[in-house]
Amino acid sequence: MNRRVFFQSALSAAPLLAAQPGKKYKTALIGSGWWGMNILREALASGDCSAVALADPDPSQMDKAALEIGKLSSDQPRRYKDYREMLRKERPDIAIVATPDHWHALPTIDSVKAGAHVYVEKPISHTIDEGKGMVKAARDADRVVQVGLHRRVSPHPISGMEFLKSGKVGKIGMVRTFAHAGGGPGTKSPDSDPPAGMDWDLWLGPAPARPFNKAIHPRGFRQFLDFANGTLGDWGVHWMDQVLWWTDETHPKSVHSTAGRFVRQDSTDAPDTQIVTYEFETFRCTWEQRHYAANNAEQHLIGAYFYGTEGTFHMGWRDGWTFYPTKKGDQIIHVEPKLNDPDGQ
Repeated sequence: MNRRVFFQSALSAAPLLAAQPGKKYKTALIGSGWWGMNILREALASGDCSAVALADPDPSQMDKAALEIGKLSSDQPRRYKDYREMLRKERPDIAIVATPDHWHALPTIDSVKAGAHVYVEKPISHTIDEGKGMVKAARDADRVVQVGLHRRVSPHPISGMEFLKSGKVGKIGMVRTFAHAGGGPGTKSPDSDPPAGMDWDLWLGPAPARPFNKAIHPRGFRQFLDFANGTLGDWGVHWMDQVLWWTDETHPKSVHSTAGRFVRQDSTDAPDTQIVTYEFETFRCTWEQRHYAANNAEQHLIGAYFYGTEGTFHMGWRDGWTFYPTKKGDQIIHVEPKLNDPDGQ
């Protein structure tokens, strides 16, 4: 199953969104950068959605999005800098929220209050309290909210999870999730004026005021804690979701974390090194990250190891999944990566 099929399945499975013959759902994209367009592209390809509006404080992002939408469909979405004006005027059926993380909560809450169902990119929110507020708003408004943990519909994670749940790995007592990258100290980017036409104050929104910096917008915000939660909030969310997909436990009993900036200096302010321990009832899980030294020793830069009595299972990204059996002589099982195009996810 790919994300396009997932969109179609979600529309047909939810009574509130059950597709009617010939009807296309008015769909608005809030946050029209590259990932927002990845999501909207799949919505349009499902055949059930029409793009009626874009909302983004950066008009250059909307220009690129509108150009691609014109190539994909006959839709001519109207453009708004402020999503709140868009919600008032357009009253969309569906809102896709693909903003930086610090802007996930308010557009989601405002969209469900305006009557829209929401697809919000992961992580659900910047803080736990924001997430609780989003859940309450969705329930109060009786709207459907889907969080974009798309690896649950990527082909090889699906087959890998089937293997894990089959019991062939044996009793699993430990899981190690990780994301490692190469690189050195980096260089600090100087502040500057925002791009022409961009409303930087609106982009900041609920975050503390600070000058524009090209290291933050459009793609670097995840490594600044005013706007996101570093690599743990980016990649960690994906791999912890794989753990929760596998286990019957809904949450850990406790979480312990230690982190710091030991190599990257002041090029960003998110940790370049972090280790987290999640205590579940029947197993322990760890998260590791670093932005230096990569992981050449293990040949896997990212993923999750599930350690069982019958062997070790590695769920990867662009390296598929692999089972390393404990018993000598047993064959290693490897499945090549199968991802969704064109974004390789």
